[in-house]
Amino acid sequence: PGFRLVGRRPSVSRSDLFHFFQFAMTLASSSSSTSPFQSPKIVHRPTNLNKKGLLSNKVFNKATAFTKDERKQLGLVGLLPHKIESIEEQAARVVNQFRAFSGSLEKYIYVQSLKERNETLFYYVLTRNLEEMLPIVYTPTVGEACINFANIWRTAEGMYISPEMKGSIRSVLDNWDHEVDIIVVSDGSRILGLGDLGTSGMGIPIGKLSLYVAAAGFHPAKTLPILLDTGTNNQKFLDDPLYLGSSHKRIPDDQYYPFVDEFMKAVKDKWPSALLQFEDFSNDHCFELLDIHRGQQLCFNDDIQGTGAVVASGFINACKVSGVAMADQRIVFLGAGSAGIGVADNIVSVMVKESQGKLAKEEARKGFYFVDSKGLVTTNRGDELASFKVPYARKDQDKQLTSLLEIVKHVKPTALIGLSGMPKAFTEEIVREFAKHSQRPIIFSLSNPTSKAECSAEEAYKWTDGRAIFASGSPFAPVTIGDKTYTPGQGNNMYIFPGLGFGSFLVQSKGVSDNMITSAAVALANSVTEEELSRGQIYPKLGKIRNEISPIIAVEVIKCAYDEGLAQLEPRPEDLLQFVKENMYQPQYE
Repeated sequence: PGFRLVGRRPSVSRSDLFHFFQFAMTLASSSSSTSPFQSPKIVHRPTNLNKKGLLSNKVFNKATAFTKDERKQLGLVGLLPHKIESIEEQAARVVNQFRAFSGSLEKYIYVQSLKERNETLFYYVLTRNLEEMLPIVYTPTVGEACINFANIWRTAEGMYISPEMKGSIRSVLDNWDHEVDIIVVSDGSRILGLGDLGTSGMGIPIGKLSLYVAAAGFHPAKTLPILLDTGTNNQKFLDDPLYLGSSHKRIPDDQYYPFVDEFMKAVKDKWPSALLQFEDFSNDHCFELLDIHRGQQLCFNDDIQGTGAVVASGFINACKVSGVAMADQRIVFLGAGSAGIGVADNIVSVMVKESQGKLAKEEARKGFYFVDSKGLVTTNRGDELASFKVPYARKDQDKQLTSLLEIVKHVKPTALIGLSGMPKAFTEEIVREFAKHSQRPIIFSLSNPTSKAECSAEEAYKWTDGRAIFASGSPFAPVTIGDKTYTPGQGNNMYIFPGLGFGSFLVQSKGVSDNMITSAAVALANSVTEEELSRGQIYPKLGKIRNEISPIIAVEVIKCAYDEGLAQLEPRPEDLLQFVKENMYQPQYE
């Protein structure tokens, strides 16, 4: 009592539903001349609502689970099959139908359609079949869904904000007439490893919020996906008559930043307590946007901070398995964008934290080698480096190294981390050369979707004779070499962002600090048991995420928020784990 900020959907009785339905019918049948509502807040008010409308309302629809009394009271008799089913029986049918589809995109379309018909049933099934359905709801299938977004689009979901709305964005947000606890926003400029997809990138915020609900417990009615439609530089979409976004090139920075600034201020004014997560913004904008806004409202960038935390967590455990301390690792990063720098920053933060202040960040960075499109990132290679690369630029290199193979030969790394979006960049020659210098070589092939991975799990294990400690961004199947089977780790951001977001929101934190993110990474690493580590497993099973991992991460995030004076919820809950679990949305019919 006093701390239930999110919780389940408020209890709705049969009588409540009946009166709601009567009210909706009254609105539908009222003419404009007699209606007392001159300026109704309900947008797109239905004018032909009938009793069957309840069965297409995703929030209230129970379909065959409506009881005999409910069917009679709500006028649904004869509109449903005779049998009254439990949600468990409905879920069994959904799973059978889901598995009957052979293609991943077809499965994606099916589950999205289910969500639009019956939100409760969708989340009931998803939370109980997370490992099976995650690759469909999010990576890698969501990438294919984004590419085909205009062709598979069926129902409007979320909001689309464009520069032509500048000056009135705050009033546009009023068209969304629900309370909002969490927003995922993207401008579609760098979707996974697929590049600029413009408005077709909306599939990412939609999918991400499904995971915030399923893995953390945000209420689905209080989530909002937003796409900032600032154009696209993808000529394929500009030439496509079915493309749903603005058919012009992306706006220049002198228009872009004022537009985003107005949007952010409008969000804070409309929903001052909401958490906002930046998603898939291009490298030339993502760092600056985060720097500008993280001190002004509750927000974080999952590509920079979430990816960084989940990879840092896996790296903590990879070091344990390899027997080489973090401070003694030599790490080559292929890819010096937001994700790569975010990963490095988080690993450095963990190293500094574990040293209890004895190791400075500058000292920790000495074992890091970044490779971008021009080769090894150094201070003397003759080009002007982006500001975010400068802290990792090598100052000890006289010879300019341009190929990954010669860099591996020169550095003799113990870890190879790929966040480049360059498929098959870790060739057999490179991996075999790399494996010469480490008994347990660490290979993180993290680019998404699977088609963009720097190497496959099978290649990593085969080319290192089974010695690799491997993790990827999207899932790979277990690999059998001889009589031994290897289960690849998946450095999925889903391990981190649900608990990080939920914990910071629950206590109304003023912001998401670096220490909160580092604590989340350490908490995830510690959730892997000694037995799992002995098998070379560096991440826990995804099936544990909702009931075990996310609550633990949320608790550690909350502790940091209070310790740093960021939490605004008072008094502090005595039992933090109980507080988190009590506020989790539970997909059950009322």
